[in-house]
Amino acid sequence: MQMQPEAEFGLPDARRILGEVFAPWVQDLNLAVERLEHAQPADVPDWRPGAILRMPFSERLCRNGGVVCGQALMALADTAMVIANLAANRGYRPMTTVDQTTHFMRAVSSSDVLADARVVRLGRTMSFGRVTLLSATDNKPVAMVSSAFAMLPG
Repeated sequence: MQMQPEAEFGLPDARRILGEVFAPWVQDLNLAVERLEHAQPADVPDWRPGAILRMPFSERLCRNGGVVCGQALMALADTAMVIANLAANRGYRPMTTVDQTTHFMRAVSSSDVLADARVVRLGRTMSFGRVTLLSATDNKPVAMVSSAFAMLPG
């Protein structure tokens, strides 16, 4: 894939990239891109570009006790941040995770998990972002994640 920002980068593009670029085990999570945001609304001064992804609940993602494991949540957050970076860039751009810090706030079980990923700063060589993971059942936070990505040459 070439590094070429597109005038319009939409859900079909993000979904295609999710299916083509990520490792097979990430694809096995059955993540869905639900929303992309790359145009700032006029009435929201602190808005950030981003994406919302959904990880459907599966017993296969649970540890003993029926709680969704942290590894699955961290993979969701990392993947969501990549898609958010693509939305902010309005197209595919190779990148790699440099740092990801996850603060788990509460357990989630028997619920899909939503990842609200926001790009705080997108630069030429680095990107910084934050992800809030939410239980889809009650829309309450499950974890907060901060991350940094190195932007790679195309």
